Amino acid sequence: MDKIYTKARAKVNLSLNVLDKRKDNYHNLESIFQKINLYDELYLEKNDKETLELITNLKNVELENNIIYKAYIKLKEKYNTIKGVKVTLNKRIPTQAGLAGGSTDCASFILAMNKLYNLNLTEKELIDLGKTLGADVCPCYYNKAVKGEGIGDVITPIDTKMKYYMLIIKPRISYPTKDMFEKLDKTQHLRQREMAAPIVRALETDSLPLLCDNLYNVFEDVITEKYMLQTLKNELIQNGAMGTLMTGSGSCVYGIFKNKYEAKKAYDTLKSKYEIYICTSYNTTKKTY
Repeated sequence: MDKIYTKARAKVNLSLNVLDKRKDNYHNLESIFQKINLYDELYLEKNDKETLELITNLKNVELENNIIYKAYIKLKEKYNTIKGVKVTLNKRIPTQAGLAGGSTDCASFILAMNKLYNLNLTEKELIDLGKTLGADVCPCYYNKAVKGEGIGDVITPIDTKMKYYMLIIKPRISYPTKDMFEKLDKTQHLRQREMAAPIVRALETDSLPLLCDNLYNVFEDVITEKYMLQTLKNELIQNGAMGTLMTGSGSCVYGIFKNKYEAKKAYDTLKSKYEIYICTSYNTTKKTY
């Protein structure tokens, strides 16, 4: 095999708690990650240049600071069979959005390299590599809903095939992840809600009302632009959303709808006002490694 094509799917957080800060400055998390059918496209092709060549529709990409390049270097240091590779990245997931665009590109790149160079990486080896690159990389190996704990490296797949529709709004503002964690660290007496367990039950029993009643993200409590957040949520609710939430550390806000018709109707109403995406949840039983 000399070429490979793969889809790097975005995620939303259905619940997100930040438990504590570790000595290594990472944070212990507890979150339910849901893959969705919004994705970037990666094309990998072997070459003889002994390095990674990255071609992308993103502007101002610094190769050495790119997470795909960092993953390539780590793989190349460990496996001497790896030579050069040309990566063409068609970016469709909005950046700095809380959708794990960079992390899912990285995870998909690692899985593609595993196949392209017959590395035969085990799940543990993938996790050990992924957690050195970012907290969202390990959950992004799985094209389904999972519970992530620790620094995103303790993964529990959720037994669900549940499909539901959502709209995702990307505001003009973005929230750097580092800044959002610093705000959390400085917030005193922050009481978090434990919603992971009911959300897992909702996914396992295909209960959309239970899911929508328990959406939670601690980062909503520390953002400065609370009026903007509430305005977006109100817009989604007024147009039929059963539940709304900001995903990740922001800034995207999504709403879940009871069916495709309601989601499409809301999309048609709001598309002239916002950068907006209509998506479904994505849960596959197929292993990705």
